[in-house]
Amino acid sequence: MTAGKTALIIGAGPAGLTAALEFLRQTDIRPVVIEATHRIGGISCTIEYKGNRMDIGGHRFFSKNDRVMEWWTDLMPIAGEGESTASIRYQNKSRQVAAGRASEDDDLVMLVRPRRSRIYFLRSFFDYPIALNGQTIKNLGPWRMLKIGLGYLRAKVFPRKNEKTLEDFLINRFGTELYLTFFKSYTEKVWGVPCDQISAEWGAQRIKGLSLRTAIAHFLKKTFGKKSSGDITQKGTETSLIEKFLYPKLGPGQLWEHVASLVQEKGGEVRMQTRVDKLHVEGNRIVSVETVNVAGKRETIAADYVFSTMPVRELVRSLDIPVPEEIRQITEGLVYRDFITVGLLVNKLTVTEPDGSALKDTWIYIQEPDVLVGRLQIFNNWSPYMVADPSKIWIGLEYFCYDTDELWNRPNDEIAKFAIAEVEKIGILKSADVLDAHVVRVPKTYPAYFGTYDRFDEVIRYMDRYENLFLVGRNGMHKYNNQDHSMLTAMAAVENIAAGNLSKDSLWQINTEQEYHEEKKD
Repeated sequence: MTAGKTALIIGAGPAGLTAALEFLRQTDIRPVVIEATHRIGGISCTIEYKGNRMDIGGHRFFSKNDRVMEWWTDLMPIAGEGESTASIRYQNKSRQVAAGRASEDDDLVMLVRPRRSRIYFLRSFFDYPIALNGQTIKNLGPWRMLKIGLGYLRAKVFPRKNEKTLEDFLINRFGTELYLTFFKSYTEKVWGVPCDQISAEWGAQRIKGLSLRTAIAHFLKKTFGKKSSGDITQKGTETSLIEKFLYPKLGPGQLWEHVASLVQEKGGEVRMQTRVDKLHVEGNRIVSVETVNVAGKRETIAADYVFSTMPVRELVRSLDIPVPEEIRQITEGLVYRDFITVGLLVNKLTVTEPDGSALKDTWIYIQEPDVLVGRLQIFNNWSPYMVADPSKIWIGLEYFCYDTDELWNRPNDEIAKFAIAEVEKIGILKSADVLDAHVVRVPKTYPAYFGTYDRFDEVIRYMDRYENLFLVGRNGMHKYNNQDHSMLTAMAAVENIAAGNLSKDSLWQINTEQEYHEEKKD
């Protein structure tokens, strides 16, 4: 039924590459992946600079979905090296060995990494999520702690009944004082607009299972309950509270580069530095896609199926037919938040653990309102193989902005100087200890839940008329999906096609149903 057919896949990120490999595994359809940039993996790529590797945004390889976990570890088995990994195995590891699928490549492995994220506020560290311990009380002071408690009780007794905005969502779960202390400033750094202008749907997709109650319950369980069994699945733990995760030895891009190689080995194509310019429509189908490569050469590729992970705004602009004005207005009004990471190689950080050792955090949320930097990654702690010289510390300073902002448009050396001055100002490091810097800009990193997003359902209904067009992934669906959710949308689409079903309804349910909110079922 599918022999000789082609699937044109726009974008070589997690969704696009998952779709390509699944087509080759499940069907006779040949995937052709078109990637506009020179990087594999989308925002899940690994940036290499002088032997040091950067992870854009930080990618924990963890999912409550067994299929995704098995998909990852079938491709990259879990390493057995080191005390932190020797006692922890994902359940299908033994199946890999028995089936002869365990990799013989020492580099092509997943490490099990301890998760530690903290908040930096008032020039002090707070556990994330907030723990009810002496350090928290000391940092906040008894008066603020009292207001946090009273604010939470008020939110439980008198909740905001019509939960429309992210502010409503957060206050209902944490109370006003805790929201003002730890959520408002950081969230507005991320999105660049007040929380009362952001849809509550963002919270529902990203942190639905997290509240002050669940955070306290997790703290009590961790403190007084049974010790962890070492099970990487962590089925009973809300995703924001997991204590360990899998991570490719050389960063997230390593896995997706491996997938791209497999796609090509199995007969698919991955074309780099080639952008989609036009989608040619006949009736209710996309019949071909016109591409332009980096040399300016144009090519028209016939397509039986088209998967798009490109931003919806660009997708609609690419259609070669008149689009209804109301649909064009909605897509032109969609907002995307852009992202800058400044990598700094340093001799040492000024801040340390209480015993004087280097910080153990994977990332740190910077809540300080007097700086623009929003988050700090310590790449050594994601994987020790991310840094060329283990005696140095390799960090990433993350800035959320728009591509029209003054910061985005500064020269790289000015951005680096600005970032160094900011973290020196808040006591993270001394500029004299900085050895090198590297700036990476990533456009359209976060699809926003404001602008014309409240009318996005109209776009979904319009695009659904093209029976062989499937929107998948974060930007493809304008949906703030995690990596695993993006993969699941691609898997579901390929399965539907293999079954002769062109419905897209199941794709839009991913990361909206309770299962995909990653909550523990009662």
